[in-house]
Amino acid sequence: MSRIGKRPVAIPGGVTATIDNGTLSVKGPKGTLTMGLSDLIDYKVEEGEILVKPANDSKQARAFWGMQRTLVSNLVEGVSAGFTKVLVIKGVGYRANAQGTTLKLQLGYSHDVDLAVPEGLEVKTPDQTTIEISGTDKQAVGQFAAEIRRWRKPEPYKGKGIAYRGEYIFRKEGKKK
Repeated sequence: MSRIGKRPVAIPGGVTATIDNGTLSVKGPKGTLTMGLSDLIDYKVEEGEILVKPANDSKQARAFWGMQRTLVSNLVEGVSAGFTKVLVIKGVGYRANAQGTTLKLQLGYSHDVDLAVPEGLEVKTPDQTTIEISGTDKQAVGQFAAEIRRWRKPEPYKGKGIAYRGEYIFRKEGKKK
């Protein structure tokens, strides 16, 4: 039994949720998000909450239950508060600069890396070594953060690279004479 799936998703004030034609639409102060609904799960929008339950007792329906509840919760949280990922750049000469809809990274390559910011996301660089990615879609925020990080993953010897804020980089000792 899913422990996560049993809990109803609370709908905060200013957010409305509707189900029609196999899609769940959630509208809030930050925008509107939609999600296709699975046939294996029953969804009910009641006063101030969304209930998610398996449609039958099959193994697949029970497996989907917790994940579907989490996806619904992410929709509600995204339109009410939004999601943010913060990346920290470490390394001599490594820096970032957000210019409109592009993010310019200098990561020690012979060329600058220019990344187009996906629609619906906002990228800020409060300083040259910090990148803040925010948006309503949790998956899109995480995916773009992973694409940025992929250009220079943190290495274990000096700790140089792009890491998530709060991420622990396991450090290794270098060669000894």
